[in-house]
Amino acid sequence: MEIVFRAITSAEHEPGLGEVVERKGIGHPDTVCDALAESLSRALSRFYLERFGLVLHHNVDKVLLWAGRSRPAFGGGEVVEPIEIFLAGRATLEHRGVRVPIRDIAEETCRAWLAANLHALDAHAHVRIHTLIRPGSHELVDLFLRERREGRWLANDTSLGVGFAPLSPLEQAVLAAEESLNAPGTRTAHPAIGEDVKVMAARLAEGPALTVGCAMVDRHLTDLDAYVAARAAAARIASLAAERELGEPASVRVNAGDSPSGDSIFLTVTGTSAEAGDDGQAGRGNRANGLITPGRPMTLESVAGKNPITHVGKLYNVLGQRLAQSLVDQIAGVTGARCTLLSRIGHPIDDPPLVTVGLVTERGEIDADTRRRAADVVRGAVGGVTSLWRDFLAGTCRVA
Repeated sequence: MEIVFRAITSAEHEPGLGEVVERKGIGHPDTVCDALAESLSRALSRFYLERFGLVLHHNVDKVLLWAGRSRPAFGGGEVVEPIEIFLAGRATLEHRGVRVPIRDIAEETCRAWLAANLHALDAHAHVRIHTLIRPGSHELVDLFLRERREGRWLANDTSLGVGFAPLSPLEQAVLAAEESLNAPGTRTAHPAIGEDVKVMAARLAEGPALTVGCAMVDRHLTDLDAYVAARAAAARIASLAAERELGEPASVRVNAGDSPSGDSIFLTVTGTSAEAGDDGQAGRGNRANGLITPGRPMTLESVAGKNPITHVGKLYNVLGQRLAQSLVDQIAGVTGARCTLLSRIGHPIDDPPLVTVGLVTERGEIDADTRRRAADVVRGAVGGVTSLWRDFLAGTCRVA
């Protein structure tokens, strides 16, 4: 493993004026697709472990959501045509003479996630699920199983992962705003606020500004006045959460596309635009840190749904984020870090050919002691990648 260090400045690492940050919340169609892909991967992994004692080859990271049609109305509207979800990918469908009930696993897992996370959606009446999963190629399946013969876990792709730390105040504010709007307490106090929340923030010359898209649930609203009140409540919740992270007030606008007359507003039956307004696709939304940050190092690799054993497109993006945070937390004088890990197909995942590390230090340079300690942190983090699958199966790794 070659480790390359580079000293970077605060200005080079930290976004400043003009910073733009986005998060697609849990009910956004793209985030729904990521969540369903990852839930299916976890369910398959558990099935493989329970039946065969090991996680078998699978990559179920190709999920498409085709929006339905609806007629929202104050007091309660209807879904006219259901949301259609297409689960595509590759998986081991038979092992040691035992067939894997892939359709049952996929459908049960998806409906359970939808029911648990979208409070106004009927996971049966409002959704149609299509399972389009076939066996993987012989070459990739053999590569996946070769680890058992060689005693090393081998990367099943040539890819890269990136991470950076710490999050900027604006990045933290975006996460906090969305998570506050989708918190259980908010759902109880304001059931009209749906889970489809998108936060776009920018640091402007006059200060931070957040634009929030927030689906409203029609059955909990009697008229336009009630809608306007719910929209104002959402703005207050987002504003308070953002201000706590920023340490200063932020401008917050919710559903900025609403018409003044109320003829065109973000009113839904189910709390998500997936019912009519917006299709979704896995990998088009948040990165592994939960954000979309065009001014920072980013990978285009989709994380959700890939197998958690040897798919470096999944492992290295989570590892990169954790590694960057560990460098900041564990080494005195390091105030910022960004990391890139490169894999090579067929090469052990705990021995990446190249790891590049950029460090922001208080002295503006990387001295010999800092370099030595940073190298130890890198080796320790990379050495632990073979146990990261347990965190994925436990659901403790953020993937979107």
